[in-house]
Amino acid sequence: MDEIDRKIAIAVQLDGAAGLSDLAKVSGLSVSATAERVKRLEERGVIRSWHAALDPAEVGCPLLAFLRVAIRPGKEDVAFRRNIKKLEAVLECHQLTGEWSYLLKLRVADIAALDALLAEEIRTLGGIERVSVEIAMSSVKETMLLPVMRTPEDEET
Repeated sequence: MDEIDRKIAIAVQLDGAAGLSDLAKVSGLSVSATAERVKRLEERGVIRSWHAALDPAEVGCPLLAFLRVAIRPGKEDVAFRRNIKKLEAVLECHQLTGEWSYLLKLRVADIAALDALLAEEIRTLGGIERVSVEIAMSSVKETMLLPVMRTPEDEET
């Protein structure tokens, strides 16, 4: 990924609705050359998807909670991974080192919805030894923007 690719990657993160002419201004290339660059970034998987950032409160899921889940090792772990992907309220699921197996980021409407999700969906997944729930009181920073950095391979080219 060269400097032009980095500029395009940063620009599309900041505004996924930016047109090719806007991206061409950022990249310093023609619109057609910029379109080719964007296409290659998509093909390489640098740009994985295009989406809009929605306001959680406006779409009915203002409550942000984090769950730490401990799973018994073995087949339950495979089933947990498969089933957790199906739950719409689970925005992220990360495997951890240490005493907890997974960290989940959830968005739901309210405490009652969180309670129902835990009781009816998460705790029924089998293999769960224990769960710890923490509710975010406020969010100081929440972003999907990645720092687009140079890699050692970039320096070689």
